This record gives sequence, C-alpha cells and structure tokens, in this order.
Amino acid sequence: MEKIVKIKKINLNQKFKKVYEYWQPKVIAEMNEYQFKLAKVKDEFIWHKHEETDETFFIIKGQLTIELKNEKLLLNKGEMVVIPKGVEHRPFADKECEIMLIEPKETVNTGNIISEMTVKNDQWV
Repeated sequence: MEKIVKIKKINLNQKFKKVYEYWQPKVIAEMNEYQFKLAKVKDEFIWHKHEETDETFFIIKGQLTIELKNEKLLLNKGEMVVIPKGVEHRPFADKECEIMLIEPKETVNTGNIISEMTVKNDQWV
C-alpha cells in the first residue's frame, strides 16, 4: 500500500514575514539531510568557515557581498553562490537583504567560531 504524504507548497514571502532578527536563519524545509533556511541580513557577519560542508547562499531580495580573503563577491537578487567547505568568508549587506541558505542539518551558522552571533539550529518558521 502506498504511503499517503501531504505535500505543501511554501510561500517565501509569507515565511519572510515571520523572520524578524538579522543573521538568525530559520528552517522552512528539509530534503534528505539538507535544510533550506531563510534569513534577513544587514551589516556585517563574522569571518568564519565550515570545515565539514559547502554552504549555498541564494539571494531572494536585495544585495549581499561575500568577502573572501582575496576578493569580494557581489550577489544580486536571483543569484547564488556555493562557498566550498574550508573557505573562510564573511557576508555583509549594506541594506536589508533576504537570503536562502541551503546546507546540511546541524550546520552551525558561525561555522568554526562560537560567538554572540551563533544561533540555535532547527528554528522553524
């Protein structure tokens, strides 16, 4: 007998209305062992890296710069980038920006650094 699964669409605009604080990703979906997280960002984050995983930044609204040791990547609405594991980076946005992160479950937002910007995982909206 086939298992009946309720499949729901996700409206990103409605989900972003539930995200209030900057740099605090909220989970909206899971696929296999990956989570899709939404975040509002503004000003600068901390330098960090993820030793065990790549990290995907997808720009939904606004503009995000990701600073690397030797260059800066400017991302606009509709663009994305994959930061390879082990690459130190620092995202920042001059104005409020809405992003989606795609990364494995249990990925710590500040990677190898624990700071006041580290947030609890698995916060759903």
